[in-house]
Amino acid sequence: MKQYLLSIYQPDAPPPPEVMARMDEIMASVNALVEETKAAGAWVFNGALHPPTTATVVRLERGDVLMTDGPYAEGKEHIGGFLIVKAADLDGALVWGRRLATVLSDGANSLPVEVRPFQGETEDR
Repeated sequence: MKQYLLSIYQPDAPPPPEVMARMDEIMASVNALVEETKAAGAWVFNGALHPPTTATVVRLERGDVLMTDGPYAEGKEHIGGFLIVKAADLDGALVWGRRLATVLSDGANSLPVEVRPFQGETEDR
């Protein structure tokens, strides 16, 4: 089985009041989906991230290691959380991606979920 990263992108702004009012319900749905991936044997790892303002970027420049506060790139959205799943192929991973986007929706719109395979994966994993 191959492993796929399901990245959840969220706006840099705080959630609107109507989303905050439903946050417990949304998180319960996300947790239920994680439990479903575990029961299906598809779960590898998942987590939520602190805001990008908590990031530290480390890079080598002219032989010196430099560390800077904040995200590497400024943007209007950031990765807020992720789920790594095992699936036989991209179609199988997209099933989990669709399910995740559904539980992150308000019925009409959803946070974007990017589905990407890891490099070097074999069918044996």
